[in-house]
Amino acid sequence: MSGIPAKRPSLEARYTVEGHIWVEGAEGTFLGVGRVLLLEKIKEYGSITRAAGSLEMSYRKAWELVESMNRQAGAPLVVATTGGKGGGGAVLTEAGGRAIKLFRELDAEFRKFREKMSRTVNNGA
Repeated sequence: MSGIPAKRPSLEARYTVEGHIWVEGAEGTFLGVGRVLLLEKIKEYGSITRAAGSLEMSYRKAWELVESMNRQAGAPLVVATTGGKGGGGAVLTEAGGRAIKLFRELDAEFRKFREKMSRTVNNGA
């Protein structure tokens, strides 16, 4: 057309491959970063209310997420106790601990994959 060569991308341009990983079940999302963070906070605080507050999440939303994970897991990930003289609380079960560990391992592998693909994209492949 005008005889001006097409501008080539700068050698300085850097690209990253991004994404999030989650585990789907029959009901939809079973585990994802947010759900696992909620489980970790429940373990830390011993309370769904305090865990939700620390994440700026409503108690209702946190409770719905816990119920969904417990239903889909086959074994409860969190066991909640109702209030009373000593107050209520929540305990992360052994299954909940395993779910956190497995998801964190899966997420770390996915991060490695993203980094590898980012290198591939930046090397002109």
